[in-house]
Amino acid sequence: MEALTPAGTAPLLLENVAAGYGAGHTLSGLSLKVEAGENVILLGPNGSGKTTLLRCAAGTMRPLEGSVRLGGELVERLNARERARRVAVLPQQPERPRGLSVRALVLLGRFPWLAWSGIYSAADHAAAARALAAVDAEHLAGRTVETLSGGEWQRALLARSLAQMDGVAAPLFLLDELTASLDPARAEEVFALLGRRRLAGAALLQAAHDCNLAARHATRLIGLKAGRILFDGPVDDVFTEENLSALYDLPCRVFRHPDGDVPQALPALAADAAPGAHRLSGAGRAH
Repeated sequence: MEALTPAGTAPLLLENVAAGYGAGHTLSGLSLKVEAGENVILLGPNGSGKTTLLRCAAGTMRPLEGSVRLGGELVERLNARERARRVAVLPQQPERPRGLSVRALVLLGRFPWLAWSGIYSAADHAAAARALAAVDAEHLAGRTVETLSGGEWQRALLARSLAQMDGVAAPLFLLDELTASLDPARAEEVFALLGRRRLAGAALLQAAHDCNLAARHATRLIGLKAGRILFDGPVDDVFTEENLSALYDLPCRVFRHPDGDVPQALPALAADAAPGAHRLSGAGRAH
């Protein structure tokens, strides 16, 4: 396997990053590290800075302050090809190129690995086939991308990312609202697939709005609010009523899932939303 991240080096490191659009800062003084084998999920309301953080991590947006390192290398010192060999990015709602087949889309994930001839090899085609099979999209290979449903499109994009990182020892995946268009069954399948990649050494940094899905699959949760980290830690430590209520400005109730003993949350009913009524016995502590 291709080893582009030296042993003991985090696939992603952000230090004191500030970033924004125009005169304002969307992120301020943000530092985080994502290690191989982690599934770090970003939670937060709209406008909290999740997408901006992912863009900085991918090298597609330059921070106003601070530094970003991919596999120990400063991101601004890597060209687009070198970045694409270290990190696969799945953004929100990318444009669909009309007339492109799903097979061709997935094969594009191999572009950073093309030889000087510019011709896809048998190994590239095999990597694309493995990726399509991994997301259960082999039957979509011959269709053009504009004919896909929202969920099918997301699976095709994920397959492209898997093909891109095929054979990389410690790949980094940056995923923005990956399951937004997926039904619950498909969302669980995708997270199970990503879980297998994580166990094989991948590093995952995702943005999500479904905090319950995140709590079931993350190894670590980060709460972003107004461009700053409100909490960061293992699910059981930080998925609390106090933290979620503060993050979303909405009183929340946390309970244990009966099938998996993981924390889950629901908005408090209006009658329960009085100040000081946030805590359930055993819901955990704030961080």
